[in-house]
Amino acid sequence: MNTTAQVLEKNKERILEKWMQNQLSDASLRDDLMTSDELQRQSKEMLDGLLRAVSKGNHDNIYDTEFEQVTDTLRDISITRARQGFSPRETGTYVLSLKQALIEVLVEQRQDDTSTLYMEIMQLNTLLDNLSIVTFETFIKGREEVILRQTDEISEISTPVIRVWDGILALPIIGTLDSARTQIVMENLLQEIVNTGSNIAILDISGVPAVDSLVAQHLIKTVSATRLMGAECIISGIRAEIAQTIVHLGIDLSNIKTKASLASALQLAFSMTNLEVRRNDKNKGLNIMR
Repeated sequence: MNTTAQVLEKNKERILEKWMQNQLSDASLRDDLMTSDELQRQSKEMLDGLLRAVSKGNHDNIYDTEFEQVTDTLRDISITRARQGFSPRETGTYVLSLKQALIEVLVEQRQDDTSTLYMEIMQLNTLLDNLSIVTFETFIKGREEVILRQTDEISEISTPVIRVWDGILALPIIGTLDSARTQIVMENLLQEIVNTGSNIAILDISGVPAVDSLVAQHLIKTVSATRLMGAECIISGIRAEIAQTIVHLGIDLSNIKTKASLASALQLAFSMTNLEVRRNDKNKGLNIMR
């Protein structure tokens, strides 16, 4: 009697054909992210490696050296799909549809030997289920990398330091201010103070949804670091509800200059640098005089 490996190797083309049919017929197939030719190439490479490993008599332990190429290929495919935007279901279907194709071929070949067929199906179930776990673990890792990269990019975009006038910087903060983001805010602000030689920095928190004791402590740390660089800090965007929260929490901001709006903070910054803003009635513009 032919062994499982021999039956599968003999019917390799049939397995690949069924596997491709299973994948292409799936309603969730993302043909906008991968062509049929690319899918065919990946599937053939995966099947070749799997059949080589099985031919050595290993039907269950995917952590042995025989399956090293298979798991490496599967990890590459999974992490690539995670970065391309495939869903977990779409990625998991890749292995599960292979299991279906393998079992269908075995059923065709073992119709007269149900006891052997049962044992082979049980072995394949265990093998492909273990490979599915590898797929999901790698996919999750890939998605985490994407999320971390996007978070870093968003943090950089959402904490711009703006030079509003000679010696005056403004940093509008949008969203929640946590420890990691405070570090980015502080680093960007201090670096820009060094680059421009500015002596006044405005932290605008109009876009911060809520201020609690932790957010307030982060702001105080940023102000302290700014002062160590020889610059004065103004906090703007103190809405009525934020002011009430700060008072209720007993947070002392008495030694920090605060303003309700960015415009008021900018006006204060002008006065601190001996700049005067006047309206020019002739052209309805503004003149700034020292």
